[in-house]
Amino acid sequence: MKTKTILYKLSKKFPKSIAKKYYDFPGLQIGKLKNDINSILLCLDFDDIVFNYMKENDLFDKIDLIITHHPFIFGTYKQVLNNDPLKLELTNKMLEKDIPIYSYHTNFDEGKDGMNDALANKLNLLNIRPLISDPMARGGELEEEMDVQGFSKFAKERLNVAYGELIDCGNKIIKTVAIVGGGGWHSYLNAKNEGYDIFISGDIPHHGRRGVVLNHYNYLNLPHEIEKIFMEQMERNLLEIDASLKIYKVDHEELPKII
Repeated sequence: MKTKTILYKLSKKFPKSIAKKYYDFPGLQIGKLKNDINSILLCLDFDDIVFNYMKENDLFDKIDLIITHHPFIFGTYKQVLNNDPLKLELTNKMLEKDIPIYSYHTNFDEGKDGMNDALANKLNLLNIRPLISDPMARGGELEEEMDVQGFSKFAKERLNVAYGELIDCGNKIIKTVAIVGGGGWHSYLNAKNEGYDIFISGDIPHHGRRGVVLNHYNYLNLPHEIEKIFMEQMERNLLEIDASLKIYKVDHEELPKII
C-alpha cells in the first residue's frame, strides 16, 4: 500500500494536533519515507538492541518502516545528537540502512483505539470514556467491584508486569477506575475529582506519592513498560488499514530486578 495512504489513515485517528506540543516530538524521526509499505517493524523504543535483532534476523532488507511509540529523537536533532553519541552512531547506521523511523507518542496515547483505550480494555472496564479534565486518560467501571488490594493484583496481572506500588488511602472497595499509561501520575487529582475510586499510571515521585496520601486517594503505580501494549494495538490498527501488511514486533524491554 502507498505510504501516504497508511500515514493519512493513521493520522485520522492519531493526529499530531493532539500531541502534547510542549514536550512531545512525534512523526518522522529519521530517514526518507518509501513510496510503498509492505512490512513494518513495531517497538516501544528503537535502540541498539532492536538494531542487533534486525541484524541477527536479516531484517534490514525486509522492513520498509519502523514505528515506535517513544520518539527516537526526543527533542531537536541538534540537542539530541550533539549530546548523545550512542544515538548519533545509531542514527548514522539507520541512515545507511535507509530505513525510516516514525513515532506515535502522546497522539497515540490520547487518540481513539490508541494506548489508553487498549489499557482500559485490558482491564475489562465497561463504558470506557476519556476523562473530562484529561482526555488522554480513560475511565470506566468494573463489571463487579473488588477490594482495593484484590483489584491491584488483578490489574498488575492483566497488564503483564511483575510488580506495582499501591497507595491505598481512599475507598476500600473499587468500582470505578481511571488509567493513563506511562508517566501520567500527575492526573490523579483529575481522576479523584471526577469520582473514580483508583487511578493507575507510573513514574510517580516522592512528592506525588505524598500528595496522593494527603488527598486520601488510591493510586496504583505500575511500570512504564505496561505501554508495551502499543505493539499489539498499533498492529491491530495497521491491519485494519491493510490486512496484507507484514508486521514484525520486538518486545525487548525488561523490568528492573527487585532486590
